[in-house]
Amino acid sequence: MPSPHSFPAALLGLALVCPAIAAAQGMELGQVLIEADGQGTADSSIEEASERLSQVPGGTNVVDMRRALQGRVASNQDVLAYQPGVYAQSAGNEGVKISIRGSGINRAPGAHASGLYAMLDGLPLTGPGGTPYELLEPLWLDHVEVLRGANGFDRGALALGGAIDYISHTGYDAARLQVRYAVGSHGYQQRQISSGQVLGAFDYYVAVTDASADGYQDHTASKSQGLIANFGYRFNPNLETRFYLRHRQTDNDLAGRVTKHSIEHDARAANPAYVARDDSRDQPGSTFIGNKTTWFIDDDSSIQTGLAYHDYPMDLREGPNRLKVAYSDVSGTFDYKRRDTLWGLESQSNVGLRVTRHLPNAGASESVRIPTGNTAGYAPGTAMRNFTYQGSDTVLHAGNDLQIADDLWLTTGLAAIYTRRESAVTYPDGGGKTSLNDWDYAPRLGLRYQVNPDLQLFGNLSRSVEGPHPWSLIYSANQRFPAGSGAATGTQRDPVKLQNQTATTLELGGRGDSRLGQWSLAWYYAQVHNELLSVLPDANATTPYELNASPTVHQGVEAGLQSNLWSRDDGGQLSLRQSYTFSDFHYRDDDRFGDNRLPGLPMHYYQGELRYDWPQGFFAGLNTQWVSKVAVDYANSYYADPYALFGATVGYNSPKDDWQTWLDLRNLTNKHYAATVTPGYDDKGLDAARSTPGEGLGVYAGVSWSLR
Repeated sequence: MPSPHSFPAALLGLALVCPAIAAAQGMELGQVLIEADGQGTADSSIEEASERLSQVPGGTNVVDMRRALQGRVASNQDVLAYQPGVYAQSAGNEGVKISIRGSGINRAPGAHASGLYAMLDGLPLTGPGGTPYELLEPLWLDHVEVLRGANGFDRGALALGGAIDYISHTGYDAARLQVRYAVGSHGYQQRQISSGQVLGAFDYYVAVTDASADGYQDHTASKSQGLIANFGYRFNPNLETRFYLRHRQTDNDLAGRVTKHSIEHDARAANPAYVARDDSRDQPGSTFIGNKTTWFIDDDSSIQTGLAYHDYPMDLREGPNRLKVAYSDVSGTFDYKRRDTLWGLESQSNVGLRVTRHLPNAGASESVRIPTGNTAGYAPGTAMRNFTYQGSDTVLHAGNDLQIADDLWLTTGLAAIYTRRESAVTYPDGGGKTSLNDWDYAPRLGLRYQVNPDLQLFGNLSRSVEGPHPWSLIYSANQRFPAGSGAATGTQRDPVKLQNQTATTLELGGRGDSRLGQWSLAWYYAQVHNELLSVLPDANATTPYELNASPTVHQGVEAGLQSNLWSRDDGGQLSLRQSYTFSDFHYRDDDRFGDNRLPGLPMHYYQGELRYDWPQGFFAGLNTQWVSKVAVDYANSYYADPYALFGATVGYNSPKDDWQTWLDLRNLTNKHYAATVTPGYDDKGLDAARSTPGEGLGVYAGVSWSLR
């Protein structure tokens, strides 16, 4: 592992000492399932989620949205802040580049974020085509559960980065009526009205949200509107069901990627090509409909079934062509859990099945938008080509936690995964077709030892499997229609074949409570084969190519610490929360790049907040973020600069929990920096347009009122 010579001594101290959630004792299976469905108070659902995840022999996070909502929460970047092991940075508008343990390190951010298995209330959101971001409205959430890496095994998550489960409010934890309004720099406005109640055996939660912004960078104006509703019913103490509905629309202007020189001298400038052709992204809207039903067979066993329909058509106008995609997925889940006593030892077992399939209408049409190059002379709207994306993921997994001695648990598991990927060019004649069908497996072996009530140690050895996107089979193709093919001349003709990405990961770590505070610390080492990496073929490209890489290594350290530095008898306290992620991702003797680092993510990533809470409800905090330099090409010939950001928050939480107000100050020094990088192949030391600028100085204020 390279020496972390470039980061401050304070960070080194954190990495060495870092001491996150106190270890939990055993709990009833029935309670787990009820609380996972959000049926309890906000305090109980979050505490039980923390307790449940602390029984996983590996790194996990629980994000309490009550803390996050004491400031601006505009996107997943704000939701996942201060979480060790989680990198989340804005890729422009609502698109956020999220990576855990190098997952999807360079695969397209935003609309098709990859390398992670995302869920909405335990139901699959991620499909074979990726994870659209439109439905990830943060104001709808009670909390978020993150299972890093192979620790998402019991959720059927076999991707390198693991699983993220976005848990929405229900009538059991929501206010009868709540109104929230936020306003701030760069034309930012956000509004929501929501209601939730329990009415006997029935409960509901409904929220309507809309937001708009002019954007920090030129040509990044955005608007969004959305609706969520869920309805639960308990037929009796042993049978309950819940229906979910989400719909959300977005309209985003796109500014494109820019050079480091542009960020340094005019951070708000957009890529001139994007402005000239107006690459706006006005989407038809995404719709998610689902149901979960739980049957508690007896005190020791239960069955939970899930069904979800996800429709996310897209009208993409990035670049000179117009692409329409009719994505629709249907997903089904089945989970059986049981508790037994084997040889006098407690045993908890689970068997699960997850199936997600594209529906037959998942096709695409590409037409001329701005006549240029091979399409010069063709009128806008002229058909260029039609092609289809098809795919499915089927995961069957079985696991067991066996108490092999006092306070020592053995975790075992085995999953089988079947992936299908197809892509075909159906117009014009002469287009090709690629069909991939693969079976694979993922075993898991783990240990966790409760040394004492304040200290838990864990370790696991696991395998992950991830298939390529169906759309990448055509976009990564190198066979093109020849001259004389009309408007299709020069477009990709024959989809390529790509292999599943696999990795074997060893993880060691611990968590607990000490005089330093609540801490968590994890080290992992993963050998990755056929890693799916993307590259922009040239500075003007809008869609990256995705190909299998030679063997790579992902290794790192994830550390979190929540410290109570000083407390007063009247309830006032000074606290410090910190997270640090060390990431070393590199090739292993690649023929072209040797042991080069994989571009796109920083090696060092630190976030910290010092905050004082008065007993009357007032609070004030100072925060910082430090990010090391980032390679912008696979040849490591050019780097985006490191940066440090500083911010502050002040606010008031009513003791009756009926209203709240806050002021959130971002990037106080107005630092110019690259928030994300979309790498090229070999820029030969030149400053190519690879970066998305981060937000400059911003001031945001908000208020919310609740009727309990």
